[in-house]
Amino acid sequence: MAEAAETQEQNIVEIPSGLTVRELAELLGVTPIAVIKEMMSNGVMASINQQIDYDTAAIVAAEMGFDPQPITIEEEVKEEAESGPAWRQFYDEEDPANLVDRPPVVAVLGHVDHGKTSLLDKIRSTNVTAGEAGGITQHIGAYQIEQAGRKITFLDTPGHEAFTAMRARGAQGADVAILVVAADDGVMPQTREALSHLRAANVPIVVALNKIDRDNANPDRVMQQLADLDLKPHEWDGDTLIIPVSAKTSKGLEDLLEAILMTADETEIKANPDGNTAGTVLEASMDKSRGVMATLLVQNGTLRTGDVVLAGTAYGRLKAMFDDRGEEIKEALPSVPTRVMGLNEIPAAGTLFEVVKSEKEARAILAEKAEALRGGTAEREAFTLEELYARFQAGEAKELNLIIKVDVQGSMEPVVSSLEKLSVAEKESELKVKILHAETGDVTESDVMLASASKAIIVGFQVGVDNAARRLADNEGIEIRLYDIIYKLIDDIEKALEGLLEPVYEDIVIGTAEVRQVFKIPKAGAIAGSFIREGEARRSAQVRVIRNHQVIHQGGVSSLKRFQEDVREVRTGFECGIGVEGFSDFQAGDIIQFTVRKRVN
Repeated sequence: MAEAAETQEQNIVEIPSGLTVRELAELLGVTPIAVIKEMMSNGVMASINQQIDYDTAAIVAAEMGFDPQPITIEEEVKEEAESGPAWRQFYDEEDPANLVDRPPVVAVLGHVDHGKTSLLDKIRSTNVTAGEAGGITQHIGAYQIEQAGRKITFLDTPGHEAFTAMRARGAQGADVAILVVAADDGVMPQTREALSHLRAANVPIVVALNKIDRDNANPDRVMQQLADLDLKPHEWDGDTLIIPVSAKTSKGLEDLLEAILMTADETEIKANPDGNTAGTVLEASMDKSRGVMATLLVQNGTLRTGDVVLAGTAYGRLKAMFDDRGEEIKEALPSVPTRVMGLNEIPAAGTLFEVVKSEKEARAILAEKAEALRGGTAEREAFTLEELYARFQAGEAKELNLIIKVDVQGSMEPVVSSLEKLSVAEKESELKVKILHAETGDVTESDVMLASASKAIIVGFQVGVDNAARRLADNEGIEIRLYDIIYKLIDDIEKALEGLLEPVYEDIVIGTAEVRQVFKIPKAGAIAGSFIREGEARRSAQVRVIRNHQVIHQGGVSSLKRFQEDVREVRTGFECGIGVEGFSDFQAGDIIQFTVRKRVN
């Protein structure tokens, strides 16, 4: 009896109210594929990253021999509070007793002409001894300097698009951000956009008021503009460090570096040098003589020559490591950037990397991912208003993140103020609106990247969407809602907050076929020998049979063949045989339209 009780206790698994398929697999100590198969046997289709509720997870766990127990709300709140921002999740698995301070990682953002690159170059050059200065020609995407006996790592890839693209891929990003603003030019649209990206990432901000040496510099005017953006300087009883600097004369650089260290001291920036080694790919390229060269930023553990690194689909044993001066090194501690060789392919910038035991293990992990892809289980999860409310009900979301784009500045105030009124909730348990970014102009790729990284919805008022942004939104599963009437916009958001908004769908024609000849097939009925005039015929689509401009039948596709072979689709210019469910009265000259149901709002 005692042995049975012990076994039952060992099989107990505590499950939160909501988690992904991958997280459930980790809890149970099995592969995600095993969980997906178990769900399929119970009639539930889910992707590897899809959120499932406690009831579904509990059924799967029970079927696999576990005793599921719910985690209480208090425990979940405690876990959420302890986990911290997404950019510090590397440390969650470490014992706090093993964590030590590490150098802060700093990103530099701002308007295109305000001196980001010049400032980075000056910081780097003034921090190097005269004997070393001539040899600094390496560009590895990041470098370290020393200030008052402490090290600071700078990401030498300025630009909020790159910063947010890394965050969208799950990368940690930076510990501290410098927002560069020119003292003669002031706050510009890109300044406000960069600020929105930084606030969405929850990164502490230090403002570098650059070009202070210019005759037309007006720092008081610029500080007032910054105060209007809730970046009030300490001198005005605010909490933002605004440091006057000049990248040209080096004035204020020491003060800026001290401000970075002060800000870092207020933030818990730690790592375990002896823990699991992981970090971020900053950049990568192919070298003709050395093969794939990748710049890695270590964020936990210690990276050593001979380690096997897995980064996305790239893997390999590190043959050599180099610092930002091009000198070969044997190991890299947390916050140290290093250029490595030995990967089998070029990883994407922003990809998270980890050290695994062997190349065999790396291949096994990649094989598991490939199997998930072949099974259609690794598709990106779409993020819509209705799904957000479902997550809120499951306790997985508390805020509706919005990115607002309007046609002119005069439209901004009524739209933003109306939405902000919706976020004044009477109860703590209500879903609230959080506006991450509001700006004039069409929806751009930068907006979509911010939405992807922040799990936000893009709302446009009397604006368009450029083609690149539309393609990226489709790939990332980001919802873009466009409106011409303000009250309709506000009404939809209010309904979404209350869980009343219903999705709108329409049938989109994806292909048109012309019936050329009709074949009578025993047991199969009538088959329309057809020519695809435009688009494509798809086995999974619905069809309309049109004769004399009138729809005479609608239904599904019962068969689609090229010669004697069943196919999933047939493209423009090819012939095929089409069978339609519940219809056999084809005539030569009939038009068959293939349609798919697509969500439009």
